[in-house]
Amino acid sequence: MHGMSSLPDPAARPRAGTGLVRGEDGLARPVWAASDPLLRAYYDTEWGVPVRDERGLYERICLEGFQSGLSWATILRKRPAFRAAFADFDPDTVAGFGPADVDRLLGDAGIVRHRGKIEAAVGNARATVALRAEGGLAELVWSFRPARTPRPRTAEEVPTRSPESEAL
Repeated sequence: MHGMSSLPDPAARPRAGTGLVRGEDGLARPVWAASDPLLRAYYDTEWGVPVRDERGLYERICLEGFQSGLSWATILRKRPAFRAAFADFDPDTVAGFGPADVDRLLGDAGIVRHRGKIEAAVGNARATVALRAEGGLAELVWSFRPARTPRPRTAEEVPTRSPESEAL
């Protein structure tokens, strides 16, 4: 067909040496955030943005735990259901969850139904509440920040681990 090509739009191809793709809006994003609207919105509004509040950190710790073995896109799609199931990740509320709540959550098809991960989220809520006596979760997490923030020039230079992350 005239005007049709089986090749992707050149703007949608990764830019040589950067690992980035220029989107329809003209913005460059990593390949993983370039096509899925949910991942694109996450990248544009949340990825790399510091989280400094207790509830926000507790939510991310829980979601990272639920993500283990799954894709981050799966967890993002389920995040509204997770927020509903875990009282908007209010540590005080979740710390009060008992065996009946765990059983209820195991029946919630909107979330990842894994007993160990659900029990970890409840245990982490209790630990979050207990940490308040020592300054809190946010103070603990941020006490491990590096002296200097890395400034990668390419996606390949983005560190996946650091001495600080391993210590945390």
